[in-house]
Amino acid sequence: MNDRERTRDVSDPNSWGPALDEAVNAVARGALVVLPTDTVYGVGADAFTPPAVASLLAAKGRGRQMPPPVLVPDIRTLDGLATAVPATARALVAQFWPGGLTVICRAQPSLAWDLGETRGTVALRMPDHPAALALLRRTGPLAVSSANRTGRPAALTAADALDQLGEAVAVYLDGGTAPGGVASTIVDATGDELRLVRAGAIDLATLRTIALVVDPSEGGEAP
Repeated sequence: MNDRERTRDVSDPNSWGPALDEAVNAVARGALVVLPTDTVYGVGADAFTPPAVASLLAAKGRGRQMPPPVLVPDIRTLDGLATAVPATARALVAQFWPGGLTVICRAQPSLAWDLGETRGTVALRMPDHPAALALLRRTGPLAVSSANRTGRPAALTAADALDQLGEAVAVYLDGGTAPGGVASTIVDATGDELRLVRAGAIDLATLRTIALVVDPSEGGEAP
């Protein structure tokens, strides 16, 4: 199979069934898939298959010190994967999921997975994209990172991802140009206060309408 034959159209829910079937089968056998999200395209693997996660990191040219986030299909999945989630973080999730917010939480210690050097944490997001959610509802949580080689721009189309990742990925789901075009905002909820890790799709001022989020670059607490 050449690279172009790996691409499947998921722009129409009425006809994307066979494409999703192929992606689900790829995930089940430990292969990688590229999927559209509301922010940028992602490359995903079964979060509970360590060799698949290792393949994801290798495809990106990234080491275990940079573990991938995990995308989930439902807000209720939060408590299955995370523990000791503070009320302030729950308020953000209630407002911005599905959407461009990634929350770093303490991982459930009983989970049989290996995402890399996580120090007992997991970064979780529920994307606001119909094709991504349709896939996640069938596969369960996926380890997903932006679909690009480390150091290169994030892919905004399936073709961008294909050019960078090539045959390392089994199936490319093409949902058109990513509507957001900007990576998710990351908030760390593992400490005594919520801290901004990366500014992205949701700006800090908008986050602060729901909960106090500290930006370390400001040198102090938010007003």
